[in-house]
Amino acid sequence: MPAKRVILELGTGNDLHGGDYTKAALRAVQDALHHSSLVMLRTLGVNPKTGMFVDVTIGVAQPDKVDTEKVRASLPHGIVTVKAVKGGLDVPDPEGNDPAVIASAAVCVRLELP
Repeated sequence: MPAKRVILELGTGNDLHGGDYTKAALRAVQDALHHSSLVMLRTLGVNPKTGMFVDVTIGVAQPDKVDTEKVRASLPHGIVTVKAVKGGLDVPDPEGNDPAVIASAAVCVRLELP
């Protein structure tokens, strides 16, 4: 049976100095995770390490600069996939080379339910 989406959490993160897309992505994922409590997993008897599928989409202006493996490793449970797509926002620094990077994260949790 295909896994069904049971949770969708959204988050934003930034790196105000340095233009680090991975740092902004990690902060966006942590922001999304801090909005959730997955108590239903215990109620349903789901093993979060093997029965939970987590799909993460990161939106940033330069997706190729996100270390998706580092983002994947930051999630505590589940079988995790991460993709970076065009989105987010770069805020240029008109007086120097210190752009602010803003990332958006969508964290989708799927479970195999009867």
